[in-house]
Amino acid sequence: MPSRLLVPVLVLHTTRRDGTPCRTPLLAGRTTTGAYLVMATNFGRPRHPAWSYHLLRHPYAVVDWQGSLLPVRAHRLTPEEQEAARPDILTWMPCFDDYAQRSRRDIRVFTLTPLVSPASSTRRPYRPAGRPGTPSTRRCR
Repeated sequence: MPSRLLVPVLVLHTTRRDGTPCRTPLLAGRTTTGAYLVMATNFGRPRHPAWSYHLLRHPYAVVDWQGSLLPVRAHRLTPEEQEAARPDILTWMPCFDDYAQRSRRDIRVFTLTPLVSPASSTRRPYRPAGRPGTPSTRRCR
């Protein structure tokens, strides 16, 4: 992804309702606590991105961060938490307000907290089990 040269990007591995795994590259920032902050802007489109629905339904996921796979737990920020995180959000995504205005919806913001320390993460490729006859992962939008 060319954007990796400019901003930090992680790959979020989630699961659809039907059990099909999917992966989504996301702009992300690291908080002082070591969690990842991701914004569901969907480039200012009127609908929330599918990956945000997946996290709301099942908050456990895996992130690929700089070649390491980490299991995480997602937490959707409350309006108050989002306002407190606003300086960080604008540091990592200066166009956040433009996307929010264009979309005319409340942008979902999540923290993804690692469930293990980065030192104990794996560097093996993440290959979730898919349904028989389907690709092991699909890109999720």
